[in-house]
Amino acid sequence: MEIILFASIVSFVIAFVSIPVVIKIADRKKLFDQPDNRKIHFIPVPSLGGVGIFAAVSFTISTFVSFKSNPEIQYFLSSAIIIFFLGLKDDILLISPIKKFTGQLIAVFLLSYQGHFQLTSFHGFLGIHDLHPAIATIFTYLTFLVIINAFNLIDGVDGLAGMLGLVSTLFFGVIFAIEKQISFAILAFSMAGSLMAFLMYNLSPARIFMGDTGSLLLGLVNAVLAIKFINLESDPTVATIGFPAAPALAFAVLFIPLMDTLRVTIIRTYYGRSPFDPDTNHIHHILLRKGLSHIQITGVLTAVAILFIGIAFFLRPLGITAVILSMMALAILM
Repeated sequence: MEIILFASIVSFVIAFVSIPVVIKIADRKKLFDQPDNRKIHFIPVPSLGGVGIFAAVSFTISTFVSFKSNPEIQYFLSSAIIIFFLGLKDDILLISPIKKFTGQLIAVFLLSYQGHFQLTSFHGFLGIHDLHPAIATIFTYLTFLVIINAFNLIDGVDGLAGMLGLVSTLFFGVIFAIEKQISFAILAFSMAGSLMAFLMYNLSPARIFMGDTGSLLLGLVNAVLAIKFINLESDPTVATIGFPAAPALAFAVLFIPLMDTLRVTIIRTYYGRSPFDPDTNHIHHILLRKGLSHIQITGVLTAVAILFIGIAFFLRPLGITAVILSMMALAILM
């Protein structure tokens, strides 16, 4: 287990050292996220924090994980490179939603087809188990795309995406470490280590933003970890722990970004707008209008995220359907 700790330390150090360099370069080249009527910051701030996160995670994975023994991680890294350059171009030059979506599809294809990250069952949710191969493929792609973009959409106030990502990657990392899935534990803890370093520069008042470069990568990592967790913990012949209602627990770990994405998508569609149209109706925007500060919003939503993980953990004997519907009902009430 020492290698997991060492990998997370290396990732933290690389991100901690590289992010100030990114800030200096952004300052000199005037690569800022400029304020506008939709943004909630009032001064230009660099938005390339994801460069440091990507450098830390990719170096750590390449150094501490054997691709020969873990070929699926090799395809994760290939997909991460695609996602990184998509985010980088969007942060600097802006790209159309269609081009961004196409790039994400290519990355997901690599993960699903070559890396074999696939969801082939509902595991009893609403009484549904094994899926037809075509439906399983669509469901897998949809899961990847939703999680990737959910972290991109929740990245709206200082520290929020980083803290939610830290909670999720630490959870998955601990589980994979217990299960002796060392390569996935390294992936989770390397992301967690880089986020810890990033948050030192991103907590309010932020000196740098994660940008699409970081938020899309964070979503990709969480999608990979969630799908691996579901497939591992739902198989009693492989899992050491074996969580009942494992998909519900994975849903709980990512609950805040997923539910916020679902909510704004429904609202935009209801009013006849494209789901990709930006607005100020995310949960963090609502809390800002209620008078909460950036640090308060980050603290409240992080606490709620941990609360939902606890709820799903204690309700797991009730089964996947009961747990997911209970969490969604509670979210609607809140």
